[in-house]
Amino acid sequence: MSYVEYEKAQKLGLKAFRNAVSKGENEYLPVLDEILEDVDIVGEMPLGIVQIPLDRIVGTSNVGRTYAFANNFMPLLDYKTEFGAKWSALCDSQIEEGIRDPIKVYEYMNKFYVVEGNKRVSVMKYFDAVTIPAQVTRKIPKKTDDLQVKIYYEFMDFYKLTEINYIWFSQEGCFRRLLELTSPDPDAEWTDEQKMDFGSANHRFCVSFKALGGDKLPLTTSDTLLIFIDIYGYEAVKKMTEAEMKEKIKLLWDEFLIESKGREVELHMEPTKLGRKKLMDYFRSSTPKKVMVAFVFNKDPQESEWLYGHELGRLYLDEHYPDTIKTLKVHNIESEEEAISAMEDLITMGVSIIFTTTPQLISASVKVAVNHPEVTIMNCSLNTSHKVISTYYARLYEVKFLAGMIAGALSKNGKIGYVADYPIVGMTANINAFALGARMVNPYAKVYLEWTTVKGNTRENVLREFEENGIEYISDQVMIKPNSHNRRYGLYHIEGDETINLAFPLYQWGEFYAKLIESVVNGAIKQDDAVKTKAINYWWGLSAEVVDIICSNKVPEGTKQLVGIIGKLIRENSFHPFYGVLRAQDHTIKNEDEEIMTPEEIMLMNWLVDNVEGEIPDVEDMKDEAKSIVEQKGVKDEAKADAEQKEVKDED
Repeated sequence: MSYVEYEKAQKLGLKAFRNAVSKGENEYLPVLDEILEDVDIVGEMPLGIVQIPLDRIVGTSNVGRTYAFANNFMPLLDYKTEFGAKWSALCDSQIEEGIRDPIKVYEYMNKFYVVEGNKRVSVMKYFDAVTIPAQVTRKIPKKTDDLQVKIYYEFMDFYKLTEINYIWFSQEGCFRRLLELTSPDPDAEWTDEQKMDFGSANHRFCVSFKALGGDKLPLTTSDTLLIFIDIYGYEAVKKMTEAEMKEKIKLLWDEFLIESKGREVELHMEPTKLGRKKLMDYFRSSTPKKVMVAFVFNKDPQESEWLYGHELGRLYLDEHYPDTIKTLKVHNIESEEEAISAMEDLITMGVSIIFTTTPQLISASVKVAVNHPEVTIMNCSLNTSHKVISTYYARLYEVKFLAGMIAGALSKNGKIGYVADYPIVGMTANINAFALGARMVNPYAKVYLEWTTVKGNTRENVLREFEENGIEYISDQVMIKPNSHNRRYGLYHIEGDETINLAFPLYQWGEFYAKLIESVVNGAIKQDDAVKTKAINYWWGLSAEVVDIICSNKVPEGTKQLVGIIGKLIRENSFHPFYGVLRAQDHTIKNEDEEIMTPEEIMLMNWLVDNVEGEIPDVEDMKDEAKSIVEQKGVKDEAKADAEQKEVKDED
């Protein structure tokens, strides 16, 4: 009997050996001594006798027995050797009574390398065992900025609380996130009951995920489990059967695909055109029933400049499409649970399109969308990688460039102020475009950047500082709150106590929403969604008529004419604000001569052009009320995550 089993195992080893040779990979077991030759190990920690997952035993401690095994731990030597006889004896022992003697291993970076017991591991892997008892000693590398090392240090903190060694993530922050999702106190040690509950749920998920082909994705199973728990909730996941998990995994498959592709986002810069019918034509030619559209606000639009703009967009729909669109709104949503409940209620009322208007509502949007594929849910954010929802945003940088031209043309001393709020994705493009527009008409123009959401800053303090530095032309907030007497918005000029409004870069949210609804009704959104491995972000600008700039009569006619000409060229895609040689503040070249920056490069800008005075603040510098949105969509974090994901992808 043992001869037959050995022969089967040897065939598996020879097959793995040949495959490795054909791919130019190491055909034998990795050797820890060789791996650690250039690694600074700062300590060892005995962990005692531990059940370790066999799939994380990847190699041997030293070169002694390496060549007896293929890289999958299956034997290569002939059956008639002493090695073959011992392997076969262990095989008989496993069949008759099971192998119980602990092996001895080193753990490094949550992978295990055998010191004693290579043949026992080989036999147990052959029989598809899940775990094996082992005497474990951990080798701890020096803490560095290497992504894998940082993840490993997070794992060690996680292990201290849970003693779980079968979880591994490919990104930073996931171990902590898992603790937050699964434990009422993320800093407390787990009880035996918690370990058993999680182990059982993890096992069912792994079996279900693998049965659907999940092991072929370039993700760890833990990566996908975290997404699964985040969306469905840990309490619900603990109660799910394997069959229920399979069905829900299928619903999330596109989410996993996007994650496996490095969270790739496909930017749609123009509305997808299907035929020549307009929104009203589609309504006339189909059912007369009104389309029910809902808007979800996390605050009261009357108290937020940003949300008030979206509320005006909703009112635009009510005014222009009273017979075909019915809009609803909910506001003052204070938690994710409230957002989910509100959207579920809206769907029950017959709403078929939901717009969530801030990045803080992304998670709730995804969780509702997974359970309601018949409803279109869209979130107003940029560089958001989810398949079950689409996102939308406006390319305001195009009209900010035009506003910069006006400021540069009118400023006598070349000093121009720029008041910004959140350093999130898209904001840097607005600032840089404004500065480039100013410099195009005034080579000496300098833009002085200040952030109102930085600790210690207020709009009043910023404006006072501008005044003290002789800055009279200022780009400020795009929208103001209703009933506000503040005239300091858009681009304005300060003369003593008088504020002279010059130009107003603005979002045309009404037009944007009308075009989005048209895209849903005419099937364009569904056609776009056929791109299965990328998230869709709609990033429309002047050409889609969803942004604009209004000049007051205080702007000279010649300047207006120049702005009109350049705006027309941008609209026709004949001129681009980010064209030619562009240098950052540290003088590094970010764009070459006669080249146009790609939309992705513009979206992920985490640098400022060299005629900007100021900096992009870190999240630690932000006021408490601003931290959540900056942590979620901060331009520094987004660019860093994008670079690290690319690094991991390149290594794979």
